[in-house]
Amino acid sequence: MENRPCPLGCSEDDEILFVARDLLHGLPGRFPVVRCRDCNLIRTNPRPGPAEIGDYYPTDYGPHNSLPTSDQRHSLRHYMSGLARYLTRDLFLPDLLPGRMLEFGCSYGSFLHLMATKGWEVKGVEPSEAVAEVARREGLDVQAKSLEQAECEDASLDLIVGWMALEHLHEPVAALRKLWSWAKPTGMLVVSVPDASSLDFTVFREHGFAVQAPTHLFHFTPRTIKQVMEASGWQVERITHQRSEINLMKSVGYSLQETRVPSLVVKWFGSYETSGLVTRLAMLPLAQLLGWTGHSGRMVVWATRMASNGSASS
Repeated sequence: MENRPCPLGCSEDDEILFVARDLLHGLPGRFPVVRCRDCNLIRTNPRPGPAEIGDYYPTDYGPHNSLPTSDQRHSLRHYMSGLARYLTRDLFLPDLLPGRMLEFGCSYGSFLHLMATKGWEVKGVEPSEAVAEVARREGLDVQAKSLEQAECEDASLDLIVGWMALEHLHEPVAALRKLWSWAKPTGMLVVSVPDASSLDFTVFREHGFAVQAPTHLFHFTPRTIKQVMEASGWQVERITHQRSEINLMKSVGYSLQETRVPSLVVKWFGSYETSGLVTRLAMLPLAQLLGWTGHSGRMVVWATRMASNGSASS
């Protein structure tokens, strides 16, 4: 475990909000979630260091365990499941002319493949060698490295994206500055991150689905993601919230695990993320409401490259 200060250079004056456990996989450990009293950035601290964090990504980790088999990809059930996900979440595709794009934390490369069909020249960065190899077998250019170790030509990218990846990084300011150096002067960055100002975090606290201790090292709000972006050379242009009820439903399930609620109910909430078309359509009004009110727990941040990334003054 390592103890790290606020990456925005604040004084070491944190308040403990709560102590979380690994509810996703049930691995041992207790992890304080703290808030910086100076800038309000929330982070997990102390936390597993870069050499230890891999232990908390087991083989059944969701994003690394979701590639369907060939038969499943063509089955009606998989098609209906995909339709449900399409209808109940936002697909935030940049409205830009095709150019050169990089996705960090690209997993199996499904988004890269989608953008390639739209004319983009795509490449990805994925820390899992096994997952990156699957993407490469599909013809995608994917580096099996952490973002800290990845390489790219300076000022070469028109677009950089990262879907639910920034919160996993040990040093987000340093990482965003690296991405700044890879972007063209007109480059754009689009990331999605959990929103720590939403209901599932503020109400359910250590039982919040998006807390995901200890792999979520940072817990951003709209205010603090702007601060981190600006300190890294990125100007936030807009923030939108996905229309999704998953975070809220899973948080309810985590909270019910420690009650006397019948196990079937707990199991239903626990498996909600992979629920089928009928369930997701029934919950569509809730998803819309949470998105409109900014409480879905999932925000998408659009930013443009500033003239400087502030590293000289750090």
